[in-house]
Amino acid sequence: MSARGGFRILRSAGLLLLVRRSLRQHALSTCITALSVALASGLVMAVFSVKQQTHEAFTGSSVGFDAVLGARGSQLQLVLNTVFHLETSPGNIPWAMYQEIRKDPAVQLAIPYVVGDNYRGFRIVGTTEELFTEFEYQEGRKFTLQPGGRLFDPTLQEAVIGSFVAQRTRLRVGSVFNPYHGITSDEGQRHAVNYVVVGVLEPTNSPSDRVLWIPLEGVFRMPGHWLRGSGKDFEAKGGEEIPDSEKEVSAVMLKFRSPQAGFQLEQKFNRQGNKATLAWPIERSMLDLFDKIGWVDKVLTLVAYLVVAVSAGSILASIYNTMNERRREFAILRALGARRRTVFSAIVLESGTIAAMGSIIGFIAYGVILGIASAIVRAQTGVVLDLWKAASVQVTDTFSVSILVAAPLCMIAIGAAAGIVPALKAYQTDVASNLAPAS
Repeated sequence: MSARGGFRILRSAGLLLLVRRSLRQHALSTCITALSVALASGLVMAVFSVKQQTHEAFTGSSVGFDAVLGARGSQLQLVLNTVFHLETSPGNIPWAMYQEIRKDPAVQLAIPYVVGDNYRGFRIVGTTEELFTEFEYQEGRKFTLQPGGRLFDPTLQEAVIGSFVAQRTRLRVGSVFNPYHGITSDEGQRHAVNYVVVGVLEPTNSPSDRVLWIPLEGVFRMPGHWLRGSGKDFEAKGGEEIPDSEKEVSAVMLKFRSPQAGFQLEQKFNRQGNKATLAWPIERSMLDLFDKIGWVDKVLTLVAYLVVAVSAGSILASIYNTMNERRREFAILRALGARRRTVFSAIVLESGTIAAMGSIIGFIAYGVILGIASAIVRAQTGVVLDLWKAASVQVTDTFSVSILVAAPLCMIAIGAAAGIVPALKAYQTDVASNLAPAS
C-alpha cells in the first residue's frame, strides 16, 4: 500500500472518529433531530403509498363487474353506492328492466342488488345466489365461505356476512340480528324481523367484506318496505306471491361478454333513454372523483414536503448551535495538521449521518402511519392497504424507483446539504484566535 493510500485511510478513520465523538457528545440534540427526520421520511413514504394504493383500489378494474345499471342520476353516486357500499341509493328501477338486461345476449352476468337497510352501520344488500356461485370478484376468484357456513336459502330469513362485519359485530354462524331501515342504526327504524347468520365469507380485502347479504325476497317482504314497481305503493303480505310488476331493484351489476357491449348499452340507456343510468366503465366514474378531489393529494404532499423542510432546518440548527462550543476543537485539529476541507467534510458527514439515522428510524414511522391509515380506510371502505406495497416515483419516462428507496436517499442528501452552512463556518475557523487561552 502506498503512503498516500495509507494517509487517506487514516484521514477517513479520523473523520469517522470525529463524527462519532460529536454525535455522542451531543446525544440529546442528535436524537431529537434524528426523530424529526424519521417523521419526515416516514410521512413522505406513507403519503405517497396511501395516495397510490387508494387510487389503484378505487380506479382499478378489480371490482369484478364491468358496469352498473341503476336509477336515472349520477353515475358516481351509483358506483359508490353499489360497488363500494358508500353514499345513498339514487333510487330504484323496475323488475322488468332487470329481466330485460339479464336476457340481453351481450350480457354474461346480471346480478340484482336491493339496498336501503343496515346493521350497526354496515350495509345490508339483498341479492341472488348467483353472486356467490357465478360472480368472480377477481379473475379466477369467487367468494368462499369460512368452515361451518353455507349460502342463504332464498326463501328464508337468512344472511351471509362479510369477514369485516363478523370481526366488528362479533356475529357468527347461528347469530341472530335485526336490520335497521336506512344507512344508520336508529332504534326508531329497527325492523321487527330476525335474520339468522348461516355463513361468513373468507376475507377478500374489498368493500364486500363490510356487507351483510340477504335474499332479495327478504328485502321485498321486510315489514315497512313498500314496493313501487308499478308506480303505486305495494306491501308484500305473508304467504302471497309478489307480482313481478310490483318488484323493483336498486341496481343491476353487469358483466359483459365483450367490451363492445358497453358502448351499445351506454348508447341505449344514457343517450337514447331517460329511465335509467348505466355507469360504464366503473373506473371512469372513480377517476372523475379523484380528479375533483385531487387538491387533497396536493395538500397532503405539500404537508409532507414542509415536514421535510422543517427537518432539514432542525439538522442545520442542531449543528450550527454547537459551533461556538466546537471552535476550539476545530482550531486544535487545524493546529495538529488537519486541513480546512477535513473540518468541512466532518460537519457535512455528521449532518448526513444524522439524516441517515433518522431515515432508518423513518421506516418505523412509515409502518405506524400507514398502519393507522390502513385501519381507517378499511373501516370506512373495506379496501385494505398493503404495508409492503410501496409507491413508485417516476424519475424518467422509462425509469421509476420505490418511494422506500427514494425518500431515505433524498433525506440523506437534504441532511448533508443542511450541514453546508455550519461546515462553512467551521471551515473559516481562525486558529490563532480560538487557541488563545480564555481570560
